[in-house]
Amino acid sequence: MYYVISVFILVMSILLILAVLVQNSKGGGLAANFASPNPTMGVRRTADFLEKSTWTLAVAILVLSLAATMFMHSGAGDADSAIKGQVENAQDPSAVPFNE
Repeated sequence: MYYVISVFILVMSILLILAVLVQNSKGGGLAANFASPNPTMGVRRTADFLEKSTWTLAVAILVLSLAATMFMHSGAGDADSAIKGQVENAQDPSAVPFNE
């Protein structure tokens, strides 16, 4: 499940990058290229759609990131027990005979 959520996060991140790059900081961007006399899908409507899609994608990435942490496998316990095993099985350096 973690990998499926990670793929969704990757796809939404790419879409978010594209949505941000299409926008112009001064109110132009994609909306300025498709200006039409028809007020139904005019400049303001396109800018509103891009802004809402940007916020929606950002919130979706946040929620999916939190969901991914719930499904993430933590390997810290395995590494801890491996280190403990090595420490417990280690020989005392002062007990090892020194050959000359």
